[in-house]
Amino acid sequence: MTPIIALGLTQTLAWASSTYLIAIVASPIARDLGLPVSTVFAAFSVALVVMGLTGPAVGREIDRRGGRGALAASNLVLAAGLGLLGLASNAAMLFAAWILLGAGMALGLYDAAFAALVRIFGTRARGPITAITLIAGFASTVGWPLTALIVEHHGWRASCFAWAAMHLLVALPLNLLLIPKTRDGVAQDVNASSSAKGSALSGDADGSIGRYQKRALVLVTLFASMAAFVTSAMAAHLPGLLQAAGTAPTAALTAAALVGPAQVAARLLEFLAAQRLKLHSLFTARAAVALHPVGAFLLILFGGSPFAASAFALLHGAGNGMVTIARGTLPLAIFGPEGYGHRQGVIGVTARSMQAVAPFAFGVVLERSGASAALGVTIAFSIAALAALIALRPSAE
Repeated sequence: MTPIIALGLTQTLAWASSTYLIAIVASPIARDLGLPVSTVFAAFSVALVVMGLTGPAVGREIDRRGGRGALAASNLVLAAGLGLLGLASNAAMLFAAWILLGAGMALGLYDAAFAALVRIFGTRARGPITAITLIAGFASTVGWPLTALIVEHHGWRASCFAWAAMHLLVALPLNLLLIPKTRDGVAQDVNASSSAKGSALSGDADGSIGRYQKRALVLVTLFASMAAFVTSAMAAHLPGLLQAAGTAPTAALTAAALVGPAQVAARLLEFLAAQRLKLHSLFTARAAVALHPVGAFLLILFGGSPFAASAFALLHGAGNGMVTIARGTLPLAIFGPEGYGHRQGVIGVTARSMQAVAPFAFGVVLERSGASAALGVTIAFSIAALAALIALRPSAE
C-alpha cells in the first residue's frame, strides 16, 4: 500500500467521523441531552473555530518535520474526542468533546494531509493531492449511511465509540507505518522553488511581485472562505435541506449519498484535465464554484422532486470535489511549496471561521425562512468566491 492510498483511506475515516458525523447525530444528541439542536451545532462550530486557530501552528510543524507525527496524533485526539462525545451527559461535556475533535481535525483533515504531501513530493504534489481526494471523496457516501445504521440499531453513542475504535485500530497504524519521512530532495525542491517565486507572506525584492503576492493571498483567502461556508453548510444540513425543499426522507438521504460519487467523478476529470491539458488550478477552481449555484437554482425551480434533489446533490458534489482540490493546489501553484503548511493554516483561519459560522447561520435561515432563502445564501457566497477567482491572475504580470 502506497502513502497516497493510506492517506486516502485515513482521510475518508477522518472526515466521516468528524465533519460528516454531525448531520446524523445532531438530532439524537439533542433529544438525549435535552438540548436544542442549535446548541449541538454550536458545539460543532466551536470545533471548527479551534481547528482554524490551531491550523497555522500545525502547518508550521508539518513544514518543519513532515506530516507523519501530526497525522498519527490526529487519530489519538479524534478517538479521544469521539470517546468523550459518546460519554457526554450534559452541554459542558458536549462542548469539551467538540473542542477535542476540533484539535484533531486541525491535525488530521485535508490541510494537514496536503501539507504532508507537499513535504513528500514538493512541486509535484498536485497529482497526489488529487489522488487522496479521489479516495476520500467517498467519506460522505460511507459515513452518512454507516453512522445512520449504527444510530438506528445501537444509538448515537455507539456510533461515536465505533468511529473512535476505527481511528485506533485502522487509521493510526496506517499513518505510522506508511507515511514516510520527508526526503532531503524535497527540501531542496522547496528551496529552489522559493528562490524562483519568493515568499507569499514576506514579499519579494521585486515590488511588483510582492504586491501581486499580497493581493493574491487576499483573493485566495476570500475564495477559500466563501467556499468553506458553502461546503460546511451542505455537510451539516444537506439531508435536512432536501427534506425542507419537499423531498421525502428516504429520497433525501439517497440523493445526499450521491455527493460522494459526484466528488470522485469530478476529481477524476480534474486529474485527467490537469495531466492532458495542463490546465492551471485557477481555471478548474472557477468552474468548480459555479456548479453549486446551478444546482441550487434547479432545486428552487423544481422543488423537492427526486430529480431536482439528485441533480442538486450531483452538481454540488462535483463542484465541491474540485473546490477541495483547488484549496490544496491553487496556493501551491501561485506561491510555491516553501511554507505551504503554514500558509494554508493562515488562509484557513478565516476559512475555518466561515466554516464554523455556516452550520448555525444556515440552520437558522433554513428553519425560519425555508429552503429557498437558505439556498439564496449559498448562491451569494458561491458568486463571491467566483468573483475572487476571476480577479486572481495565474501569475504576476
